[in-house]
Amino acid sequence: MAAPRSNVEEIRDRVILGEFGVRNVHTTDFPGNYAGYDDTWNRKKFEENFRIDVVRMDENTLEFDMVGIDAAIANAFRRILLAEVPTMAIEKVFVYNNTSIVQDEILAHRLGLIPIKADPRLFEYRNAGDEEGTDIDTIQLQLKIKCTRNPRASKDSSDPSELYINHMVYSRDIKWTPLGNQADLFAEAGIGPVHGDILIAQLRPGQELDIVMHCVKGVGKDHAKFSPVATASYRLLPEITLLQPVEGELAEKLKRCFSPGVIEIESAGGKKFAKVANSRLDTCSREVFRHDDLKNIVKLGRVRNHFICTSSLLPSCGSQH
Repeated sequence: MAAPRSNVEEIRDRVILGEFGVRNVHTTDFPGNYAGYDDTWNRKKFEENFRIDVVRMDENTLEFDMVGIDAAIANAFRRILLAEVPTMAIEKVFVYNNTSIVQDEILAHRLGLIPIKADPRLFEYRNAGDEEGTDIDTIQLQLKIKCTRNPRASKDSSDPSELYINHMVYSRDIKWTPLGNQADLFAEAGIGPVHGDILIAQLRPGQELDIVMHCVKGVGKDHAKFSPVATASYRLLPEITLLQPVEGELAEKLKRCFSPGVIEIESAGGKKFAKVANSRLDTCSREVFRHDDLKNIVKLGRVRNHFICTSSLLPSCGSQH
């Protein structure tokens, strides 16, 4: 006997969160699985249903919704963000002088992971085996710094910040040295490390660093330093349904079961009623199922084809949003 249409729609479109488990986890809308449903893939239908909505975007974070796709496609987008979006990163490190306690190899590794502010679309990939970069495929940076004693420091001081000059080497000490006509082309680009407060090494009087670095264009599947995102994740859109009116103290109790902003209390006719304000903010903790007087009046689910995608971006790639 065929299941009722409403139940079929729920199985196809919703993941249901129960007190002791999660139902409808697997995708079932493949051709021939449901009588009366045409689930064959159709390009025109896909184009009509698929959309991307940018919810929030700033220098460090991008949040967007992908609607009308399967989890496999959403995961493909996530992997593309991690591994196939090009950026600029330090690839070659030429150490002319390093008298610090940090070994050359460790220092080169630390430098390579510093995010660089540069638009990779303005550069070409460097040819394999090409040791000498050009102005179309290379950004040259230099770090030249020496630690000295501060002649004005108090004799009784034990604070290194007062005793020494340049004893902390930060990413802001890295300077861009233009190649060719880069000074004219990228005069306003502000090429260099994104953050100036990244600690590279600590020095003591007499120690110094003299390093030249070459930044090249690359992708995350070759090395993690080229990945434009620190994290890339997605989750299904939560859906909360109140099966009956919830009022009074029970409404306040219901509100406390969810993340702030999910449930709001509104007054009508001198009574307080609970309403779902923004289910998107729910973390799906299922706290409500711990209370016998609430668990049968709330239904929790997730929309199967609505993905909330969040990427913590390295600001060096901000121009590629």
